[in-house]
Amino acid sequence: MATNQTQDGEMDDVDLGSEVEEDEEQEWGDWNTDDDDGEGDGLGSDLLLCLFCDLKYGSSEALFEHCNSTHRFDFGGIRKTLELDFYGCFKLINYIRSQVAENRCWSCGFTCQLKQDLQNHAHEAFSFKDTVLRWGDDRYLKPFMQEDPLLYSFGEDWEVEDEDTTSDNKITELIDFERICIDDDNTVEGPMFDFKTASENGRAESASASNSCLNGMNPYQEVKVSSVDVNKSGLPSDMNSTDKDLEVSFAKVEANEIKNVNKNYFGLYSSFGIHREMISDKVRTDAYRQALLNNPSLLRGATVLDVGCGTGILSLFASQAGASSVIAVEASEKMAAVATQIAKDNCLLCSGGPSEGTSQGTGVMKVVQGMVEELGNCELIQPHSIDVLLSEWMGYCLLYESMLSSVLLARDRWLKPGGAILPDTATMFVAGFGKGGTSIPFWETVYGFNMSCIGKELVEDAARVPIVDIIDSGDIVTNTVVLQSFDLVKMTPDEMDFTSRIELEPLTENPTHYSSDSLCKTTWCYGIVLWFETGFTSRFCKDMPIVLSTSPYSPKTHWSQTILTFREPIAISLGSTASDTLAAVGTDACPAVKVHLRISIARAASPHRSIDISLEIAGIAPDGRKRSWPVQIFNLS
Repeated sequence: MATNQTQDGEMDDVDLGSEVEEDEEQEWGDWNTDDDDGEGDGLGSDLLLCLFCDLKYGSSEALFEHCNSTHRFDFGGIRKTLELDFYGCFKLINYIRSQVAENRCWSCGFTCQLKQDLQNHAHEAFSFKDTVLRWGDDRYLKPFMQEDPLLYSFGEDWEVEDEDTTSDNKITELIDFERICIDDDNTVEGPMFDFKTASENGRAESASASNSCLNGMNPYQEVKVSSVDVNKSGLPSDMNSTDKDLEVSFAKVEANEIKNVNKNYFGLYSSFGIHREMISDKVRTDAYRQALLNNPSLLRGATVLDVGCGTGILSLFASQAGASSVIAVEASEKMAAVATQIAKDNCLLCSGGPSEGTSQGTGVMKVVQGMVEELGNCELIQPHSIDVLLSEWMGYCLLYESMLSSVLLARDRWLKPGGAILPDTATMFVAGFGKGGTSIPFWETVYGFNMSCIGKELVEDAARVPIVDIIDSGDIVTNTVVLQSFDLVKMTPDEMDFTSRIELEPLTENPTHYSSDSLCKTTWCYGIVLWFETGFTSRFCKDMPIVLSTSPYSPKTHWSQTILTFREPIAISLGSTASDTLAAVGTDACPAVKVHLRISIARAASPHRSIDISLEIAGIAPDGRKRSWPVQIFNLS
């Protein structure tokens, strides 16, 4: 499979945040099974829109034949291989339409700038494992395109007695399925402390906004399925509207799914072991402690909001630093109770409102249980009343867990104009690593026996999933490049999804990786490693700026580094060594002098709070020749 390139060989930029373009020219006729003569595709004069281009066909058979020959998408083969039932095919079609609308390859996840680029990028699916995880989500049971007749014609060759009746029964079963999911949903208990959270209307609005972002479409739009009209509640329009048991919507199902993921996520943070690991991370905890205690001009007398307080350790530091009021928000009910008790045991718990604390730094803390997204009407936090917004939001590869979006929401809702954010910057870095960064050396000699076959297999497995581990700085074989920088004061949530193009070159100051033959200064790059730094900069920490680094060149932290392994190592040369002009770039006979990478990172739709990483690689030979490798897709979850 070849990566998508322009004619000059350069890789185009990708806009992962591109909005779904709706084809307003499509005007499907009403479906009327009474007019169906039972021949052809059963759709009368309606035409079926191709999954990948603007061509339309009179039958699903003709459409899928076109998709196979032109776009290399074998619907019949995929359905047979994966033994897909009606629902599986239904979700697959909706998933593909959602990806194509964003110029993203349904199979490998590669995002193109133009629709034509995506069509040129077409390739057969090389693996269904990761793809099935993406489109197998029940959110794709909802039609992506309004009035899409293809959703109810792809099964026409299945052996059924009455096709129209079967289709209608499937819709009824689908509605019953959604009703069962909602009826069985557990109700989340209210907050444990005496404060007012968002109203029920506010919660509903929040859920609707989340669902709209996930689907890139109006979750309440009307759709028409076969001969059954479906209204915005997800019910056939001729159903009795007074039947409350059937009043469900797909949007609510998706909101419940996210709610359950959040419940499990915050449930994990009820474990004291996790908090011990974070507090024991001396690099992390000392960075926050120094930023708070050594910047008195910022903290003294300030009103501080701590987003995701956990045990409350950062809020305790802020209280100790002289803040007049510290509001600690924690979504985990258990940890909110623990943080409250800890504040009380240290005589820092405020018995009244947050404004009743003393200037001596005692009795200033108030713990609020709940997600910041649900605290819009919380009386304890007035709009734009916070002097300092504090949070330890960073996850693996910086963006895993997607907590940064909560911090940005808190910033826009509660931070005063000109207020401080700690930390206020974040920067991601990338470098290439050598064989020492893999498990190969361990297996090369095991008590005198060669077990290198195990190491090779482990490297192949590592090329499918990201690894969070420590890389020794001595195993870095290329220069270090900035992948992306964030300014938390100015950035928007959409900037969390990005694409960057970088260029790596072999290190010149560490010759230990290279051959002793001065005429063959070659080593092997097995993949890339990502890490981050967050800055408590002089913009707010004027007394003492602090940098928290997770670099392999710095003391290790609990974040470690994130390792992305290439499917095959790339030979890289130090300087302009002689090379075989007929050999493939990146081999020992023709090592690359540069490695071009295009890395895209985006919040994944599923599972919630995970991130997707796509990696495109191109090696550049001394004579300028270029070789590209297949796109690699990683999901960090």
